[in-house]
Amino acid sequence: MECYEGTKINMPIKTFRGKIADGAEDTIVLHTNNGVTGYRITKLQVMGAEPGAGTYELVLQIWKVSQTAISAVVDFSDQTLLGVGYYRDNAGSQYTDSVIIIFDTDIFNQDIYLTAVDVSGNAKPINYYIELEQIKLDLNENTVATLKDIRNNA
Repeated sequence: MECYEGTKINMPIKTFRGKIADGAEDTIVLHTNNGVTGYRITKLQVMGAEPGAGTYELVLQIWKVSQTAISAVVDFSDQTLLGVGYYRDNAGSQYTDSVIIIFDTDIFNQDIYLTAVDVSGNAKPINYYIELEQIKLDLNENTVATLKDIRNNA
């Protein structure tokens, strides 16, 4: 793996997978007492719970803060948004499945929150798979990540 400075490093990868219901929020617990472990999203994949067996139009979003209202609206100007996965499947259509994945390379050291909405109105759940690169933070990086999280939660 290449880091930004171009030197080779082997950072541990943590993986998370699960199924989230329409209109729900899941928490991935990452916080530590000292905050010296940071994370960066390296992979995000989404898939309907019954691919090819109905109509899906699902939006999964990853947030730095818990959401008070679950929505399918995607706003890239929101600095608390870490990633978005969009999955569309229509078994009765001539069109193929569609998956769009976009994520930020921001480093965070607190819990993250996943929300899901089935915009087709069929209230179907969505499967997710996330890979996070684990990063050891020095004191300055720890302070910056923690202050960002405090500001986002304010």
